[in-house]
Order: sequence, then structure tokens, then C-alpha cells
Amino acid sequence: MNKPILAQTEHFTKDVEARIERDFTPRRVAPDSPSRREELLRAADGADALFISPVDRLDAEFFRRVPASVKVIATFSVGYDHIDLRAAAGRKIALANTPGVLTDATADLAMLLLLGASRRAYESEQLLRTGAWAKTSSARLLGWQPTGKVLGILGMGRIGQAVALRARSLGMKIHYSNRNPLSQELAGDAVFHESPLHLLRVSQFLSLHAPHTPETHHFLNAQTIALLPAGAIVINSARGGLLEDEALIAALKTGRVAAAGLDVFEGEPNINPEYVQLQNTFLLPHIGSATLETNSAMGMLALDNIDAVLAGVPAPSLVKLPADKSLA
Repeated sequence: MNKPILAQTEHFTKDVEARIERDFTPRRVAPDSPSRREELLRAADGADALFISPVDRLDAEFFRRVPASVKVIATFSVGYDHIDLRAAAGRKIALANTPGVLTDATADLAMLLLLGASRRAYESEQLLRTGAWAKTSSARLLGWQPTGKVLGILGMGRIGQAVALRARSLGMKIHYSNRNPLSQELAGDAVFHESPLHLLRVSQFLSLHAPHTPETHHFLNAQTIALLPAGAIVINSARGGLLEDEALIAALKTGRVAAAGLDVFEGEPNINPEYVQLQNTFLLPHIGSATLETNSAMGMLALDNIDAVLAGVPAPSLVKLPADKSLA
């Protein structure tokens, strides 16, 4: 019996690739191809499923052109703001993501960003690597200690809760804003703010964990940054579109925001070049889920979803699509 055809745009861990080879006929698009989108469309001709990453922007035009053979698309991510959901629904193509399995890795990364920004890790490393350490007073490297400070968490889902757990071990006070308050069992001593704007006013550290939606787009902008305590530290390991680059860069330049730890960027991998010129930024290239264990778990969950859709059985993590509408 012929195996289903799977078009993929990334290379995955050995165990995930072995499963693909065993269960599918793979068509691999070179991840660094300058014509990646067109190659994906060609690979999709006659394919049963697509396995993509957030780098792949699947807009309405893509769905107008995608072959009718494609029944399911799995994205190697929790977020799916790179996919036009209404267009996917119009073509009746199932969409799957990978929630849950990357919680710990992303929460660990958020804490790395928090500590890297607050302890001026980039500046310190530059002093060491350039040989300037011996010529510099250690007073230049004074950072900001998290102990006793308020950590505001915007979005208290799985990852936000995991960050809160880790931050408590540093002696931080947890405040959060969420669509709904958590149960007492989950919230513990965390303080709920119904209004995100009220959360900002107390957040000496602010960590963003909300999804990127039209409502949260550029949530952190010049007006909302002005609500933060002076010298606050901003952490973003969620989605780059949650903050407005120009506003954050301006605040970092003046010291209104003392430092920022960022793993995600709007328009990535083409980020605002001013970030890399700033000393008070700790920057990483979207590696929140980048551990062997997490990447394997994400890949396996994506393949579980594809298998289920193709077999006509319930899938573990399908994205709820809007009501089907014609694209005509």
C-alpha cells in the first residue's frame, strides 16, 4: 500500500525523521531556500499533508493555490498567527499545532531572558570577549536583582504558570492578567488584575505570554510602556507582534525601560537593526522550544495529528477554525 505523501519545510530530530521515513513518502523543501514558498507549493502537488514551521507564512493566496490533495497542515509551533485560518477553513484543510509539550522549555527560556536582561549578561560577555574586562570598573556591570520584585505576567496559560513557578524560586511576587482568573489551586499567591493596564502599573518585570491576535497586536506601545514603573524590565518569549519595536527601542534608549530580554521579533528573522546596537538588550533567535527533548515531542505530536486526520479519527490537537466560507 502506498504511504501518504508528506511535504515538509524543516529538518527534525532523528527519531522524528525516522518516523517520517517509516510512515510517509517525504518531500523535503530546503529550509534555507530563497524560493521556499514556491517549492512548498510544488512539493504539495499530490501530497496528503504539509509539515511546516512559523517561518512559513500561509496566507489567502497560498490557500488559493494549494493542491486539493492536501487534507491537513501541521505547524511546528503552538502559535498559528502565520496561517490564515479563514482561508484554511474555506479549503476544508485541517490545521494542527503542538500545545503543551513545549511548556517547560519555553518557561526555562523566559527565565534565561529575565536573568540575562536583569544581570546585563550581554554587556558582561562583551567585556570578557573583547578583553576590556581588565580596564573596566565592576560598577559598570551592576544589574537589577529579581528577589522581592513584582513579575507581571500577561497571559497565564500553561507557559505563564510555568514561568510563575520558576520566578517564585527567585523570591519574586507574581501578578498576572488573563482572560479569566485562575482557580485558587492554580493561582496560589498570584494576584489577578482584570485589566492588563492595571497590571502594567505594578510590573517591575513584565513577561509576555499572550497569543498574538488583532486584540493583542502591539499591546506594548508608547502609551502602555508609560504605565510601567520607571526602569522596568521587559521579557518577550511569546510573539514579536505583541510589542511595538520603535516604542520599546525608544524606551530602552532613554532608560525608561532598563533592559529587555527578547527571543521573538516582529518580522523575524529580519529584526529591527536598532536592537542589536543597544547594550541593554539580551537577544536570542527564537529558541524557546529548542531542546532535543522538546523538538522530538513537538514533532511526534505533529505527526500524531497528521496520522489521525488522514485516518479519519479524532486528532490530539487540532486548531479550531472559523466557520467555512468560500474564498471566492
